[in-house]
Amino acid sequence: MPSSGPRPRLTPEIADVRRAVRGTLPTWGLVLVALSGGPDSLALAAAVAFEGPRAGLRAGALIVDHQLQTGSDAVAEQAAKTAAALGLDPVRVVRVTVSGSGGPEASARAARYSALSSVAVELGAAAVFLGHTLDDQAETVLLGLARGSGSGSLQGMASVSGIYRRPLLGIRRSTTVQACADAGLEPWSDPHNDDPAYTRVRVRRNVLPVLEAELGPGVAEALARTAEQAREDAEALEAFAEEVAEDLAEHIEAGISLPVSALAANPPALRQRLVRFAVHSEFGVALSRVQTLEVCRLVTDWHGQKGVDLPGVRVVRRNGLLEFRAHDF
Repeated sequence: MPSSGPRPRLTPEIADVRRAVRGTLPTWGLVLVALSGGPDSLALAAAVAFEGPRAGLRAGALIVDHQLQTGSDAVAEQAAKTAAALGLDPVRVVRVTVSGSGGPEASARAARYSALSSVAVELGAAAVFLGHTLDDQAETVLLGLARGSGSGSLQGMASVSGIYRRPLLGIRRSTTVQACADAGLEPWSDPHNDDPAYTRVRVRRNVLPVLEAELGPGVAEALARTAEQAREDAEALEAFAEEVAEDLAEHIEAGISLPVSALAANPPALRQRLVRFAVHSEFGVALSRVQTLEVCRLVTDWHGQKGVDLPGVRVVRRNGLLEFRAHDF
């Protein structure tokens, strides 16, 4: 809960968080903060509560109780009380059941986003604000690299993704902690954030500090800058691939085709995007890298193969074309 007494003075940390929020507010309607009660989301909630009404917006909060810990309901209710004390309205607590599929982190994340999306649609929200910080971005990039996710891992989290907005990706976690202290807010400390059973916790507590110690300060900022640059490059290349695909693609019976000569003339990064775009736009299927490379072998390593079977799609090379057709054709 915010402490009683005089209104907190504007400190540099509070100003930084407010400024970050101000630059990402939509132009209309209701904005919601996904509030866990931790310092990141709490500092974000306070900033949205301040900036939202000044921009002519309604500002509320969503609290997701994952029910994974004893007393989680009390934590959720306390977060709701804090949100109301900040002036956020509506304030909604949603309790979810986390399945065991996909590991604890992934399943909790899936349940959380499902709940956030559902309530946002129900309330007609223009945006849902998430409290991911620069530190979270750096951790995400490192985790992606360790898993061999390719260049996609370097992009990290997007600042805007559909209804979701992450205004704090340029703000350090230490800033949100200080902003809460300056505002007289008492964050909740999630014990999962100290549990080494979680890979992200080990990255946070062991890997990043070692990198900072061995390579010098600024590693987290460098990783976040790399993510931003990689995302800009990827978005530009994707847009270019869409333009090229629209020029090259021809609709055929039950599918679409691309000329082999044009695919062969393009560099691998663009060729692979053209294939993925064709399959996704025509059939709604998202190809993995392995599947994409197998299709591209029909262009670059052609030895008369009969074709490639993808989920719901068959790809064959015929008369100088790659033909993508629905399986049941």
